[in-house]
Amino acid sequence: MIYMYDNANNLTDSCKFEENNYFYKYGILSLQHLATLQEDIDKLKRAKKLSENENFQRSMQRRNFEKPSEFQEAKYLIILARSRKLGIINFHYNGKKYEIKVPPDFHDDGVTEEDVEKAIHKHIIKKSGYKIVETEKIHLKLAAVRSGLAKYGRNNICYVDGMGSFLTLSAYFTDYDFQNETISELKMMDRCEKCNICLNKCPTKAISKENFVIDAGKCITQYNEYKGEFPKWIDKKFHNAIEGCLHCQYHCPANKEVIKDIVRLEDITEEETKVLLDDLENPELLNSLIKKIKMFTLEDADEELPIIKRNLEVLIK
Repeated sequence: MIYMYDNANNLTDSCKFEENNYFYKYGILSLQHLATLQEDIDKLKRAKKLSENENFQRSMQRRNFEKPSEFQEAKYLIILARSRKLGIINFHYNGKKYEIKVPPDFHDDGVTEEDVEKAIHKHIIKKSGYKIVETEKIHLKLAAVRSGLAKYGRNNICYVDGMGSFLTLSAYFTDYDFQNETISELKMMDRCEKCNICLNKCPTKAISKENFVIDAGKCITQYNEYKGEFPKWIDKKFHNAIEGCLHCQYHCPANKEVIKDIVRLEDITEEETKVLLDDLENPELLNSLIKKIKMFTLEDADEELPIIKRNLEVLIK
C-alpha cells in the first residue's frame, strides 16, 4: 500500500518524495467523494459567502468536481504539492536598485508538466499500464484539504507540512485503484485558532474572523493579475510583489522556515527596465527581460507585459 494515514488522519511520510532536488507530497481522493466536494462549494454559494468580484466569479465558473467525459474509467484523483521558493529580482532604474518579490507560484522554476507526470508514475503509481490526466477544472485547495494533504490557514490559503504555503498544487485523474476511501474534514490549522497575524497584516481587510472564506473582492491578487486600472481604494503602498500578494503569507508563522529559502533571479538592467517601463523599442532587450523574470514566454508577452509594467510602476515609481 503506497498511501497511508496515521491515527490522526494525517498523511504519513510514505506520501512524500524528492525528484531532481524538488520536494513533493501528495494526497488522493476516490472519485466517489467528488459529490461531497461539490456540495462544499454549493453550501458556500447558498450561504452567499463567496465574493461577487468579477474575476473571482469567472474563476469559480470554470471549476467543478466532475469526472472527465473522455476518461470515464478514472477512479481516483491525485492531488500533488510541489515545494516552491520565494523569488527575489533586482530591477535597476534611474540609477537605483529596487528589490522586488516574486511569489513562489509566479515564476518558472524549470519543472515541466512532463517532469511532474514522470515523477507521479515513478513515485506514486509505480506500475505500468495506468493512465493519468491532469485537470485544471477542480478547486485545488479544497481537494488538497479534503485529501488530507493540506489544511487551511485563516487566510484561506492551504498549507502543507514542510512546505508552508509556498507550493504549487496540481491534480490528476487516474485509473489506478488505490483502494482507499478516506476523506478528511475541512479544517483550519490548529495554530491559527489564537493567531491573528494574517488578519492584521492584510491591508485591505480581505481576511476576517467572521467568514472563513476571504473576501476575494478585497484581495490585491484579484486585481494585479489582470489588466486594467487598480481601484482607487487600493493604496499604492499596499502593493508588495511583482504579481500576486504576500502580506499574509510573508508574516505567517507557518512559513517561518520556508521564507528563508529564496531564489535570486537575474538582475534586470537599467536598459531592460526602461524597455518595460518607458516603452522603448528593442526586441533584443525585451527578449532578455522575459527570459530573466521567468514569468511568461515571448508568445504571451502581449497579454502579460502590460500587467507587469503596471504593477512595477507602483512598486518603483
